[in-house]
Amino acid sequence: MAVENTQQFNGLYHVLGGVISPLDGVGPSDIEIDSLVKRVAEGGVKEVILALGSTMEGDTTNFYISRKLEPYPVTLSLIARGISVGNELEYTDEVTLGRSILNRIPFGKQ
Repeated sequence: MAVENTQQFNGLYHVLGGVISPLDGVGPSDIEIDSLVKRVAEGGVKEVILALGSTMEGDTTNFYISRKLEPYPVTLSLIARGISVGNELEYTDEVTLGRSILNRIPFGKQ
């Protein structure tokens, strides 16, 4: 619903139903990754936008999916991560700030 409310995405969704979390006993076969790979393998998918949480589990799931989709001619992208509009820099956590620096864009291209 959060993505839909932005009115910035005009495509199809694929709900994984969770993220890989070995500590919680959730492996790749417990979520809908195989069905995503099947959709991509069938063709017609040009891009897969990964919109998972900025957590270790989300990053692990993103990495796993990227490896599974390597053989296919599909663009893989992540939603941007960074400092929220209106937030003060000194209150931003180090991981978010670090990712914001690494994923910076040239001034004037926003």
